Amino acid sequence: MNFNELLEKLKKLDYKDLYHNDFFLTWDKTQKELEAIFTVADTLRYLRENNISPKIFDSGLGISLFRDNSTRTRFSFASACNMLGLEIQDLDEGKSQIAHGETVKETSNMISFMADVIGIRDDMYIGKGHTYQKAVAEYVEEGFKDGVLEQRPTVVNLQCDIDHPTQAMADTLHLIHEFGGIENLKGKKVAMTWAYSPSYGKPLSVPQGIIGLLTRFGMDVVLAHPEGYEVMPEVEEIARKNAEQYGGKFTKTNDMAEAFKDADIVYPKSWAPFAAMEERTNLYGEGKFDEINVLEKKLLAQNAEHKDWACTEEMMKLTKDGKALYLHCLPADITGVSCETGEVDATVFDRYRVPLYKEASYKPYIIAAMIFMQKVKNPEETLQKLVDKNKARLER
Repeated sequence: MNFNELLEKLKKLDYKDLYHNDFFLTWDKTQKELEAIFTVADTLRYLRENNISPKIFDSGLGISLFRDNSTRTRFSFASACNMLGLEIQDLDEGKSQIAHGETVKETSNMISFMADVIGIRDDMYIGKGHTYQKAVAEYVEEGFKDGVLEQRPTVVNLQCDIDHPTQAMADTLHLIHEFGGIENLKGKKVAMTWAYSPSYGKPLSVPQGIIGLLTRFGMDVVLAHPEGYEVMPEVEEIARKNAEQYGGKFTKTNDMAEAFKDADIVYPKSWAPFAAMEERTNLYGEGKFDEINVLEKKLLAQNAEHKDWACTEEMMKLTKDGKALYLHCLPADITGVSCETGEVDATVFDRYRVPLYKEASYKPYIIAAMIFMQKVKNPEETLQKLVDKNKARLER
């Protein structure tokens, strides 16, 4: 779509509740709101690709807080903030007063004096990450109402224990482009499957984010994993209800081949069992570090029993015409490359390397669109002004 087509599409959508709001979980948002974010992401990409500056801020901060390692999401958030005109500042908890017992309430206000957005990744412990993000939002809202903060920074979930909305939405926008429109996702079969990894603690939020979002577009979503690798039951229930409401399917299987059979899209990705992640969280809370080491060894041994759960060339032949689109949030555990045995064969990964990089490229625009829609009261008018102004991002 060109700019005018994107703008006309945006005008037909009801997204008013995104303004001055936060973004925690995709299932908190309406279909129209999600589609508006996809549309604005495409529009911002159009501006940048046509050398038009998309800056809407003249000053301000984007605060990032990463409680887990990150490459793509960290740089995507920094790129999104910079694209819109915000400086990025990373909050290193080890170098802050948080290490000395500063409260969440105090930290939230102290970092927010000139902040317009706070991006938080907190995905390691069940029952903690989403709760922490909601607390930060509550405390900056309180600071704004009390007159401490002159603006209320919006909070963006860069991954929590429940959902990874920026990843799931970037994946979905990739699918929208690959299949030629959001309407063409209906009926497509998606295999969201567990795959073997030589590490044990990968978060649940990616598979949960995928089943919680793709079931909203009439897709046939299959969740596959060995017995004992269940995800959160409440997210499964969300996926089931979505499938019923939007005319799709949500099924589960303990057979990877069954999930791959005739699939249009495959997403083989390791994750830790929900019950084990709960146990680990409880052990950390009790300071039982020796028991955590025992749990880790147990889970690694459990993983090793399922090395056949891998995206191999033989498995890919089971997919629709043997050419299903391969997705991964990256980094993938590539057999013979990054590990001895992993999630995906090197030949499969190499064949899909360019589409995978394209998939990842949507994330900065998704995050920028989330910020844009939460900060701009009239997005259509603002986007039109940016085009009319036609300020070159780069003087060539």
